[in-house]
Amino acid sequence: MKDIQLFIFDLDGVITDTAEYHYLAWKELCDDKGLLFDREVNERLRGVSRIDSIKIIMEHNKKDDIPETTLVEWATEKNERYKQLIQKVTPNDLLEGITDIFNKLKEKNIKIALGSASKNAKAVIKNLGIEEIFDFIGDGYSVDRSKPAPDLFLYVAKNLNISPEKCVVIEDAVAGIEAAKSAGMLGVAIGKKEDFTKADFVYNSVKDIDLDEVSK
Repeated sequence: MKDIQLFIFDLDGVITDTAEYHYLAWKELCDDKGLLFDREVNERLRGVSRIDSIKIIMEHNKKDDIPETTLVEWATEKNERYKQLIQKVTPNDLLEGITDIFNKLKEKNIKIALGSASKNAKAVIKNLGIEEIFDFIGDGYSVDRSKPAPDLFLYVAKNLNISPEKCVVIEDAVAGIEAAKSAGMLGVAIGKKEDFTKADFVYNSVKDIDLDEVSK
């Protein structure tokens, strides 16, 4: 892995799975506001910022007359619900295989960073007990434009003084892979191959990732 200097990991669906907590928080909010929301809509929110997510929900409900201030209030309310739910996260919630990947990268002196759109990323990382793993953390507060814009990944690489072509991004969202490729980085997707046509590599799960294959 002599040419690769940095691995950037998304959080939800890669390191842990708090997607269900996001779904529950959005569902509770939408039920309270009389909005339609289901798991199909929830899938469209993967890797998307909170305010963009509420806009997608409004689009689904064909409501284009909701003031921006109200959308911000609702997105904030959803976040408060989510923060309560993620208090349940513990080290037992680390996805299978992720610790082995971290250990192998550390052995090879490859830097490890977080590149998550979540503004609660640091709280989740703390609850998982893996704060010390990361050489740098990029989250929802780091840049203005969220994925699929490449800004977050470029921000992380710049802060570690590593050129994009020497970076690998691990993602489970199409928007995240698009961001990685736009940044000039290798994109490794977790999910179904047919969903990730732009990814350089696709694996069914985190434990299936082959670091030697990725580095060739």
